[in-house]
Amino acid sequence: MKFVFSVVFLITLAEIQLTSCTLSPSDVKNKNKKPKELKVKLGPQPSSVFERGLIQEEPSAKDILVENGAYYEETALKNFKGTVLGYVTPWNNHGYDVAKIWGAKFNYVSPVWLQVLRKGPKQYELGGAHDIDAGWVNDVKQAGEAINNKVVPRILFDKFTDKDFSQLLTYSEERTIASKLILDTVRKYKFDGIVLEVWSQLSARVEDDYLVALVTEICQTLASSSFDCILVIPPARKETYDLFSRKHFETLAPVVTAFSLMTYDYSSVQRPGANAPLYWVKNAVKHICPDSADDLKQKRAKILLGLNLYGSDFTPNGGQPIVSHEYLALVKQLKGHLTYDEHDVENFFEVKTSTGRHMVFYPTLYSINARLKLARELGTGVSLWELGQGLDYFYDLF
Repeated sequence: MKFVFSVVFLITLAEIQLTSCTLSPSDVKNKNKKPKELKVKLGPQPSSVFERGLIQEEPSAKDILVENGAYYEETALKNFKGTVLGYVTPWNNHGYDVAKIWGAKFNYVSPVWLQVLRKGPKQYELGGAHDIDAGWVNDVKQAGEAINNKVVPRILFDKFTDKDFSQLLTYSEERTIASKLILDTVRKYKFDGIVLEVWSQLSARVEDDYLVALVTEICQTLASSSFDCILVIPPARKETYDLFSRKHFETLAPVVTAFSLMTYDYSSVQRPGANAPLYWVKNAVKHICPDSADDLKQKRAKILLGLNLYGSDFTPNGGQPIVSHEYLALVKQLKGHLTYDEHDVENFFEVKTSTGRHMVFYPTLYSINARLKLARELGTGVSLWELGQGLDYFYDLF
């Protein structure tokens, strides 16, 4: 009897094991079933990112994928009371839409269209006029009519040789002709002024006095006809600490409408990391306008603290800037939450894809909100490079 029982027991055990290893038809169906598609939200919503509880230190990949395209329906509501400048480029069409949808949040919109070209002694021409879209300019101004927003195209000096710059900087007549060209352009196309990008081009190559004289003449020429002149300036870095110093700021503050401070691109392929650590951004503002400055409130209000709306994707082979759709494609590979770096006050994550390992730094609602809090604390405005590169729900914050 014992023998018969043992045989039956062994047979039964084998049946149990075999059954447990065999998939039923429903099991096979579930195994082959595709992951459930996320129900993505898009367009105007009755509640903001604040009310939806989305400003978190470590947001989940799922929340970002579901919520990023959904924004508060009251697009004219301005949460940040300081000055906001938003750049728009011809190679990012969504930026044109952003400037119109949220036009009442941007005090200044700067399309990156124009260049000053030197054709010979005392001969200057305008480049980039083919990019000017008068209809879009009107749409942006109508959208921001409530705050009297302004369209101020960026202008840089393009295709200049060293000799061209030498002539421009040395001879007052050359500067006067170039300044008049810029003024005539603003009048002709009914702009409200310009954003001048020249300091980073020349500050390490020429004596300060010449560069200050050029900026002063251009800005005074525009101011004499009630147009604005915003100057793009580099942030303080260890390797280029005084490219734009407190002395430069104090000298130019009386003639410049505002300063667009480029506090981004802190890291690089050689030194991967945060796009713009919060402590560095704060130090860059205080470097040119410390707490001890006279007329602190008035001067700080002229500084537009730079916020990047793009990110960086670092790989073993190097790295590159990324914009919204590239970022979202990488977020899809992430399970769980982004990592929060409390030292830099930025978020990042790592994923491995078919192309290799990626370390991704990109703005989040939390990191942008922290920088807006800093701007309020310091009394500055902000400048956004660039509209359309970020996620649509970011604009609820501004």
